[in-house]
Amino acid sequence: MGSSFGKKISYVYAFLIYLFLYLPIAVLIVYSFNKSKLNAIWTGFTFDWYVKLMHNSDILDAMYTSLIVALISTIAATMIGTLAAVGMYRYHFRGKTALDALLYLPIVIPEIVMGISLLALFAQLKLPLGYFTLIAAHITFSVPFVVVVVKARLDGFDKSIEEAAMDLGATPWQTFLKVTLPVISPGVIASALLAFTLSIDDVIISFFVAGPGSSTLPLKIFSMVKFGVTPEINALSTLMLLVTLFIAIMAERIRMKKG
Repeated sequence: MGSSFGKKISYVYAFLIYLFLYLPIAVLIVYSFNKSKLNAIWTGFTFDWYVKLMHNSDILDAMYTSLIVALISTIAATMIGTLAAVGMYRYHFRGKTALDALLYLPIVIPEIVMGISLLALFAQLKLPLGYFTLIAAHITFSVPFVVVVVKARLDGFDKSIEEAAMDLGATPWQTFLKVTLPVISPGVIASALLAFTLSIDDVIISFFVAGPGSSTLPLKIFSMVKFGVTPEINALSTLMLLVTLFIAIMAERIRMKKG
């Protein structure tokens, strides 16, 4: 009797947790089809906001900027972070512990501190704010996350596989590409997805380092808040959610096939 009651409580608790997490998303999706501009009043079903979104050049340009910055910074951060994680895992050198600890600093410090410090650095280097500074900033705060995720994957790595490959005549670079990388690829993919999400979602750091012609989607939405966010943003968010779910499902299928 007690066990059955405990299960019911756990089910109710889990239901409430999922309801709390996903109800706001469900409301956003529903109101992307609302005729009214107000998100608090339902006046009827329509696809007009999706049509208007396709003709809103300001939002589409901001979305394009966010995607370009996210893609470039993700590729660069994943490459740098993966090589750094493998190097720190494979080699031992003086100061490794201190360097390992410093990698966590960009993760734990407030974003506003990171944004101000990057702005000060770019000002000292006399770099004009724009795409370059935006991408450089996103790479900077993404690399530590990539290193942490890939290092977690490397903790269960069997070094004897690499040693066997090199005993059979493989060079260190061939060993990395054909042995190490395929084994740690789930961690690399996970870190790339995390870096992409962090980049496309960032507001605070981008606010400090973006130039006049390089406004990202989060910055565009943030600037719209004072005047009211239109349902076009709900429509865009719904489309982004569908794309995210598709990518997550495909990544899970790839992981299951490799497993």
